[in-house]
Amino acid sequence: MDATRCMILVAKSPQDYQAFWISPGDTNKLAIVFDSATANVSLTVCVEIFDIGGKTPPNRHQRAVEMFFILKGEGKAICDGKTVAIKAGDSLLVPPTGTHVIENTGNTRLYALCIMVPNEDFTELIRSGTPVDLDEEDIAVLCG
Repeated sequence: MDATRCMILVAKSPQDYQAFWISPGDTNKLAIVFDSATANVSLTVCVEIFDIGGKTPPNRHQRAVEMFFILKGEGKAICDGKTVAIKAGDSLLVPPTGTHVIENTGNTRLYALCIMVPNEDFTELIRSGTPVDLDEEDIAVLCG
């Protein structure tokens, strides 16, 4: 093992995550787990938390690949016109330029781990929004 290539371990707990609504009226908040500043690599790792009936606006990324892992809840994912049902344990991989929407169709909040590589200014967009606290339900889900 090459010790010169070893990174310092960064560890966080859900109480350390900063959460934001990107825009007024949003129905999903994003809790930043790791970003380019903490990971020293161009990525964004966050947990998206969707209210009942909540969804993302249609969006796409020019270069980034985005992966969603559903932690809790159920919904649907739409990418370039194709719709799939999603539930806890499912994974989605959205290719660059894929116009996509994630929507909570269940009767509880939908929680999705989201990883985007490269960052493509996603963390900066999230941080430009309105800070919001994670509530007891959010912390309970994230602590497993």
